[in-house]
Amino acid sequence: MTQPLPVSPLLVTGGAGFIGSNFVLAMVAAGAKVINLDKLTYAGNPENLASVAQNPAYAFVQGDIGDRALVTRVLAEHRPAAIVHFAAESHVDRSIDAPDDFIQTNVVGTFSLLEAARAYRGSLPKAAADAFRFIHVSTDEVYGSLGPDGAFTEESRHLPNSPYAASKAGADQLVRAYRHTYGLPVVTTNCSNNYGPFQFPEKLIPLMILNALEGKPLPVYGDGLNVRDWLYVEDHCDALRVALDRGTPGETYNIGGRNERTNIDLVKTLCALLDELAPSPLGSYSRLITFVSDRPGHDRRYAIDARKIERELGWTPAYTFERGLRETVRWYLDRAPSLLKRPPGAYGRERLGMAGSQAS
Repeated sequence: MTQPLPVSPLLVTGGAGFIGSNFVLAMVAAGAKVINLDKLTYAGNPENLASVAQNPAYAFVQGDIGDRALVTRVLAEHRPAAIVHFAAESHVDRSIDAPDDFIQTNVVGTFSLLEAARAYRGSLPKAAADAFRFIHVSTDEVYGSLGPDGAFTEESRHLPNSPYAASKAGADQLVRAYRHTYGLPVVTTNCSNNYGPFQFPEKLIPLMILNALEGKPLPVYGDGLNVRDWLYVEDHCDALRVALDRGTPGETYNIGGRNERTNIDLVKTLCALLDELAPSPLGSYSRLITFVSDRPGHDRRYAIDARKIERELGWTPAYTFERGLRETVRWYLDRAPSLLKRPPGAYGRERLGMAGSQAS
């Protein structure tokens, strides 16, 4: 069945980041006009979008979602039919070391964006105001940690255990409040762990791949038995388009890949793929696995129940974990020479999230 034309134009916040850039590329390819508002912090890379930089359907604005005047000008100039909100500080370990940034961007920044969106929607003709959507992209980490059984549903309580998770839970609650208080047509999505092209190397999968290629230790927290549900980023972007096209305002949709893996099993699988695709003369990359002290507040298990979006909106993931992981490894191998070059002062894949470990 032919896909309908996408909602357009779109204002995408944080579109130079990992998931945001994949979404921007997918939407431009589908025929949408996209305006990307990104502050370009450490994890925002305009090179992710080099392939569309000269495309007339793409526009880039460097700026902060907390800059109300700037956001207001962008909305007035480009008149988007929807806002898709990715912009966030997103790494748990960084939130342990510097929680201030997470509260400022994820809570205060989201508040400022909501206020700008509310004023903008109020200026639109009735038909455009009725059709307007605000898609808030969140995480399963707001729900806290699961035991050995069960999965998070849209009705699960918010029980965040890290400053990152708490800041995203706060943003979720603000978005909910703007629906119930002001009638803003918001849709919230909570996704499981993403992986795929363009991910910043502080995250587990790119960190393991790049460290392995340099013969560096592959650090695994604690006993390695923490469980995550893995979602290929292209599947996530497809789910977001579905939520944008036909999600019900005021609803939350959990997005997951049905791919639970322990961290140690994931790392061993990555080593086996690298052994196959880029063998080392020194032997299997698994020799580099090193167990390190756990990080503070490390949630034991996440799992997403995605039956609501599957049932109500007809979305299901297209990628098996095996296919997605193989494509991811190939993507990083193809770009390894440039990815392994780091300018002075750049993040060197050192361990983060040590603050507070002395008190644990």
